[in-house]
Amino acid sequence: MAYRVLEDLGSLQGKRVLVRVDFNVPMDPESKKITDDTRIRGALPTIEWLRDQGAAVILMSHLGRPKSREEKFSLAPVARHLEQLLGVPVAFVPDLVGPEVQDRARALKPGQILMLENVRFHPGETKNDPELARNLAELADAYVDDAFGSAHRAHASVAGVPAFIPSAAGRLMARELTMLGEVLSHPERPYWAIIGGSKVSDKVALLDRLVAEADGLIIGGGMANTFLKAQGFDLGASKVEDEAVVKAKQLLEQAGKRAITIGLPVDVVVAKAFKADAAHRVTRPDAILPDEMALDVGPKTVEAIRGWLASAKTVFWNGPMGVFEWEAFAASTMAVADLLAKSHAQVVVGGGDSVAAVSKAGVAQHLTHVSTGGGAALEFLEGKELPGVQALTK
Repeated sequence: MAYRVLEDLGSLQGKRVLVRVDFNVPMDPESKKITDDTRIRGALPTIEWLRDQGAAVILMSHLGRPKSREEKFSLAPVARHLEQLLGVPVAFVPDLVGPEVQDRARALKPGQILMLENVRFHPGETKNDPELARNLAELADAYVDDAFGSAHRAHASVAGVPAFIPSAAGRLMARELTMLGEVLSHPERPYWAIIGGSKVSDKVALLDRLVAEADGLIIGGGMANTFLKAQGFDLGASKVEDEAVVKAKQLLEQAGKRAITIGLPVDVVVAKAFKADAAHRVTRPDAILPDEMALDVGPKTVEAIRGWLASAKTVFWNGPMGVFEWEAFAASTMAVADLLAKSHAQVVVGGGDSVAAVSKAGVAQHLTHVSTGGGAALEFLEGKELPGVQALTK
């Protein structure tokens, strides 16, 4: 897909550039301090490049899912945090459009930064209101989208603004499209995928694509229970998507026809209660008791994963192996993160929980690419057209 990049915008000296960033970051509700600024840091290369080119930068983002103007979702604390990271003033205007916003934007000098209030405070944002998009576009001479995490949303600040002014992908957006595009279209083989999470139904399109294109597929997390049931195992009290068992059987059959491996757990960590401190044990899938539920894959499965991936040249990981938020059931997810960090393969991680897992394991910097886009990354890899990317195509 040929999309416009920053250099396609030409000279930006003395111009105003409206940048859609993804500053939807976790914040302590009491202190209003940012608890994880990964997404903010991800936008710094684009912001700094634009300032170096002599442009004034106008930033806009969403935060949370406000139903109206809610103070707890204001971007003011984010503006203060960005100011500390950049070491330069970041002005904030408590609105998105209107006379005050227009005046503040027009008064900007080269290198200065202005952040607008939460775009979702305006009802026209999620409706892709063309009037809102036009009003936003009138603030600037050019538009840059660096919010890959929102690229699958047909919202005014994502897909609407590019219709009115010259537009391009920012550095972070371009890297996401490059790295995920390689996995999608021409991965170095053998190409393996590790898919976890709770539901098969949430990832049917992705699983269909991977079974058709990958050289091997490893299934973990809650969805592994559904695949194990499809093979005839009794999972006791484990969470199983009964309505997805037929689909799991179809995927197993398709993999068999292609003669590719679908790696399923050979042992699991089970407990009798869905609690962080529940007593637990490791057992085979065929020895789960009626009142036990599988909450993680076991150590033998981790070793099997190590063997399956030994020759892999490309690995895509989406979804944890177990309930990794709880220490008692986080061992396999942390182990997979560690073995991928030590792998010689190109490793791309996508999906919110997977990103959180590699961050918790402290290995993100040792992986080829950790995507900032959860739903956007999945839809892109499913082969869907993303409205935010379509708007930037040449």
